[in-house]
Amino acid sequence: MHVLELAKRRKTVRKFLPDKPPKEDILKAIKAAKEAPSGMNAQPWKFVVVDDEWLKAKIREACEREEEKFYSHTKGDLMAWLNAKGFKPEKPFLSEAPYLILVFGHTKAPYWLHSTWIAVGYLLLALEELGLGTVTYTPPNPKPVEELLRVPEGWKLQTILPVGYPADPKPKYERKKLEDVVSFNEF
Repeated sequence: MHVLELAKRRKTVRKFLPDKPPKEDILKAIKAAKEAPSGMNAQPWKFVVVDDEWLKAKIREACEREEEKFYSHTKGDLMAWLNAKGFKPEKPFLSEAPYLILVFGHTKAPYWLHSTWIAVGYLLLALEELGLGTVTYTPPNPKPVEELLRVPEGWKLQTILPVGYPADPKPKYERKKLEDVVSFNEF
């Protein structure tokens, strides 16, 4: 499949079928992600795959505690948008998805943040090609999850990707038109 077709098809998925995809598919997607370019070829990423039910539940608990704090302080346009979309502090996809892929970036590497997120982009398209769905969930405070996993100093959690076969009927959000996002020789 071509990249444009994958990109057009790929959508956020927060609901999953109970069937567990083969571990080989997860590794295949990560193989694609690790091929992403990075500043000074530092490859400053680490992918931690979690399929242990107890650990997924602990990650969910830690994230939901931080989400409660976030929601209690959020106001204005952001809170109105969250309410309109039906978002809440509960994140059931963190324990219901067959896998969680936690993506970490090594903060001592040059251009670590940009490089890590380029790898995440590759990973999203690779998962889509394999028929797997996900959402890029970024906890409001990654520290509790980092502590739970005993992440070494210098590494920072960037996103948690719950992965499985999609069971989310919600359509993909509308995309802007090409002419709204591109110009030549001037802004």
